Amino acid sequence: MQVLRIASRECGILIKNPIYLFCMVLFPITVLMFFVSMMKNGQPVDMPVGVVDLDNTSTTHALVRKLDSFQSSHVVGHYATMSDARQAIQRNEIYAFIYFPEGTTEALLSSRQPKISFYYSYSSVTAGALLYRDLKTISTLGSAAVGQATMRAKGFTDKQISTFLQPIVVDLHPINNPWVNYNVYLSTMIVPGLFLLFIFLVTTYSIGTELKFNDAKQWMSMADNNIYIALTGKLLPQFLIFVSLFMFYIYYVFGHLGFPHPGGTARLVALSVLTVLAAQGFGVFAFGLFPSLRMSMSICSLWAMLSFTTAGSTFPIQAMDTPIQALAQLFPLRHYYMTYQICIFNGYPLTDALYHIGMLALFALLPLFVVHIIRKAMLEYVYIP
Repeated sequence: MQVLRIASRECGILIKNPIYLFCMVLFPITVLMFFVSMMKNGQPVDMPVGVVDLDNTSTTHALVRKLDSFQSSHVVGHYATMSDARQAIQRNEIYAFIYFPEGTTEALLSSRQPKISFYYSYSSVTAGALLYRDLKTISTLGSAAVGQATMRAKGFTDKQISTFLQPIVVDLHPINNPWVNYNVYLSTMIVPGLFLLFIFLVTTYSIGTELKFNDAKQWMSMADNNIYIALTGKLLPQFLIFVSLFMFYIYYVFGHLGFPHPGGTARLVALSVLTVLAAQGFGVFAFGLFPSLRMSMSICSLWAMLSFTTAGSTFPIQAMDTPIQALAQLFPLRHYYMTYQICIFNGYPLTDALYHIGMLALFALLPLFVVHIIRKAMLEYVYIP
């Protein structure tokens, strides 16, 4: 009964303070819609590319048309010199350009290996990688077209020509994401990561404001000064709201949008519940280590931001320095993402992710190490702005 009375009190606080409405409902849903819709095409398309064609022949024109036909590339400008194209990159008008020197076609026809150059900006990793692939393909097509014409004139069959020009054929199979959809890879890490940020902050804020507004003793008296009952009643409404938020995320992303999840919806729901508990546990732990509203919220903000680096979705943890690999284990998002990747995205057994599941459970239990500090702070400390 005490837990329910404290939970009812907490619901009144949530309703009266608009910060909770924004941080627990409006901002998380906005974040979800923003990131999912931003990458709705799966991959960047029609990225601007320039051309410096000093050869100006039908062969180079054909190569430019092929480059423009690629999904990722869109030729938006022809430049008289390399200097003009370089300045266009510096002005962010184009991401890359290809350079055909004078005499390119003549050298191709006489088998003198002309040099076709391409330049691309890697300030945007995704754009640079995709355009590098397109530009390299165009450079290869130029020599292949001439070689094909020459071999056909000498009487070679199409099968012989194909074997000579491409002796090894690559059969590529991206597992569980054959579309190479960046939305599937990134949104399933970024959105839950931002949800964890909101959980961290709301948890520490709700505890810290008891001190700030001088309501701590009333809160504790409702629990007969039992900190376990007090924390359970305070965090229960927040837990239910954040779990509901994750359920909406699961429905929208994996149900409505159809993101692949061979591991099944039941595992997604269980992982979400455990992750909310882990995030709340870390928030309580942060406040217990630093019983100050300002300091604990700063720690949670820093931890949430570093989580995106240590999750391992954009850069593998195994490629980082050994100390960073060890520190990565201290971030709940890392274990959420690894469990999602192993058991849901790839559909492997839960036993393959027991370590990460155990770490999430450990984060949920962290408050046990600091509850005595929080109790003392609520009963004895005086808030200092």
